[in-house]
Amino acid sequence: MGIEGNDWVLMKTARAPSNIAVIKYWGKRDENLILPINSSISVTLDYLFATTTVAVSPSFTSDRLWLNGKEVSMESKRYKNCLQQIRSRATDVVDEKTGLVVKKESWKDLYVHVASKNNFPTAAGLASSAAGFACLVYALAHLMGAKESYEGEFSTIARLGSGSACRSLYGGFVKWNMGKEDDGSDSIATQIVKKDHWKDLVIIIAVVSSRQKETSSTAGMQTSVKTSPLLQHRAQSVVPKRMVEMEEAIMKRDFATFAKLTCADSNQFHATCLDTSPPIFYMNDTSRRLIGLVEKWNASEGTPQAAYTFDAGPNAVLFAPDDKVARSLLQRILYLFPPASDADISRYVVGDQSIMELAGIKTIDDIEALPTPSEWSGIDIPRTKGELGYLICSRPGQGAIVLEDSAALLDDATGFPGQ
Repeated sequence: MGIEGNDWVLMKTARAPSNIAVIKYWGKRDENLILPINSSISVTLDYLFATTTVAVSPSFTSDRLWLNGKEVSMESKRYKNCLQQIRSRATDVVDEKTGLVVKKESWKDLYVHVASKNNFPTAAGLASSAAGFACLVYALAHLMGAKESYEGEFSTIARLGSGSACRSLYGGFVKWNMGKEDDGSDSIATQIVKKDHWKDLVIIIAVVSSRQKETSSTAGMQTSVKTSPLLQHRAQSVVPKRMVEMEEAIMKRDFATFAKLTCADSNQFHATCLDTSPPIFYMNDTSRRLIGLVEKWNASEGTPQAAYTFDAGPNAVLFAPDDKVARSLLQRILYLFPPASDADISRYVVGDQSIMELAGIKTIDDIEALPTPSEWSGIDIPRTKGELGYLICSRPGQGAIVLEDSAALLDDATGFPGQ
């Protein structure tokens, strides 16, 4: 049947992950198309994600968006660009349940309702916008039957919402090629390896603060591009070499090289923030103590045991090469950053429970009984309880996927959020 009446709603629900860059993207050469001044590499996370439902109906009177349960404006150019680009690639769609047919030319006349939620803090330096825009583009593409004219084209659309969103469409390790074309058609994300390539890798996120950061990534990048000489040197002379070295380390699962590059690139990124005028401070004292934890342990062993990276926020993303080292890393974090005495341990360490079980921690008393790490022996260590918000245990994850209808965030009869 064709489109008749206003009493139908079509919906799709998708999930897209967050990603953390190990070679950082910072700075744009084109603000409108969100084209970066350097390429980047990220790892996709398997526990942090956005879930998004998109719906269309002739009864809708405008494009509307609900984010984490609260309606927000869809007047942003970034939302409009993503929606426009997917609409322009739409095809004839037949709904399998009802047999309803939406013709290619009809999509431009149908308004969209969008409901999205993150299972982690928004605007706290954990790539919430990357997961959100990747999920939006992926869900819209499946709703409207949009087709790519070349591989990676949808990543160029997700990039219009948030630069790093292009990397969240794929699992495992992902490269965002900066590209050279003025129209951004070659500034695309490509998968380096799938998530199972380095399945032993363990990722622990120490949430220092879930508050919204004072300086947004967009504003910070703009100021850095204008005022930081170090940023220009980094983009032109440092990152190209690191991209090659990092990709090789990932292919070989060479953790020592991976760790050295990851830590160095994170430190240089934050150095460019300090080199910006006025300087930008994303990390805090707790962030620096987490760096000290890793650096002191690595130095005592003579080879990298763990790695750290910080995006535009104070939260640490820590890496261990396998379960055995992850156990030691998690124990060290819990020893130096114990939860408050009345904390619920099941809420203090979340995510992949198998990683938590490796550490042998089940109660607060288990944390109290942890021995002093050997590299801290004889040193008076400040152990302020409750200094960290919580820990998230993760591994490399898959890219964007379509979910079952039961996961929808909108009512399938009305296309509005449920009461």
